[in-house]
This record gives sequence, C-alpha cells and structure tokens, in this order.
Amino acid sequence: MRNIKTAAAATLCALIYFIIDRNPTFACIGAVFGVGKDLSHSWLNGGNRLFGTIIGGFLGMALFRVYIIFYPQGGFHFLMLPLLFIGVILLIVTSQYFNWPGAIHPGGVMLCILLFNQPVDSYITYSLDRILDTAVGVVVGLLVNVLLPRYRIERWTHWLLGGMYEIPEDAKDTKL
Repeated sequence: MRNIKTAAAATLCALIYFIIDRNPTFACIGAVFGVGKDLSHSWLNGGNRLFGTIIGGFLGMALFRVYIIFYPQGGFHFLMLPLLFIGVILLIVTSQYFNWPGAIHPGGVMLCILLFNQPVDSYITYSLDRILDTAVGVVVGLLVNVLLPRYRIERWTHWLLGGMYEIPEDAKDTKL
C-alpha cells in the first residue's frame, strides 16, 4: 500500500506547485523520500534527504563563494578540485556529527550540483529553492504517511474493489 501513499504524496506536491506556478521536481522527489513503510522509516529517509540537502546546500554556497572570489565568472578551474575535496570531508563530518550518516549521499549530490553546474548569478537562489522544495516534499510525504496509515488504505481498497481485495487480519479490527 506504500505505492498508493507515495503516489498520493508526489501528486499532492505537484498539485500544490501547479497552483503556485512553481516547478515541483524537488518537492516531488522529497515526497517520495518522505514516504516509508512506517513513520519511523519516513522520518529516517525523508530526514536523510532533507538534512543532506541542507548540509550540501550551505556547504556548496560557502565553497562556491570562495571559488568566485578567485574566478568571478565561474567556469571550471583547478581550484574547484581542492574545494570539492574539502566540501566532501566537511559534509561527511557534519552528517556524522548530527547523527545523519544517510544525509551524505543527497548532500554530496547537492554539493556537486552547486559546484559544477550552477552559474555565478544563481547558485544561492538555486540552493535555497532546492532546500525549500525538498522540505515541502518531505513534510507532505510525512503527513500523507500519518494521515493514511496502511490499515486505512487496505480497508478503502477493499471497499473500492467491492470486496475483491482481502483485508489483512491486522487491519480488520481497526476503524476507517
């Protein structure tokens, strides 16, 4: 039943972003990460995604700022290599310090995108937008997981399919 909740969370994010005329990509990705098999897995996976994006985003902004002091037009120069090296080490240490080792992967993605793929004039807005969008998606995913527990989805599926779907024993005694 997690597939239904994940689809609902991603679609809800896309709807919200459609209404406010904003690109929903990273909110939808955050929503997918924010739905787990239960609330603890949702918190873990969504938290990894969100905290990784935050850590990688702020590290990337700081390191890119240092970079453009020397290369105001941006581009790829040798200085980017030691900055990347320092950034990855700081990302790993920071993630471990906050006890979010799962944040390393999404943080590394964010760090690399900022360092290698963002123009000088948009790296700050890109980073802040991506952090915000990820947070919205993770929160929507968590809310969907809270508001639509497995037993509720199973009972609704049974009702919608006219009894063709067998309700698991652990969901029979719970109310809609």
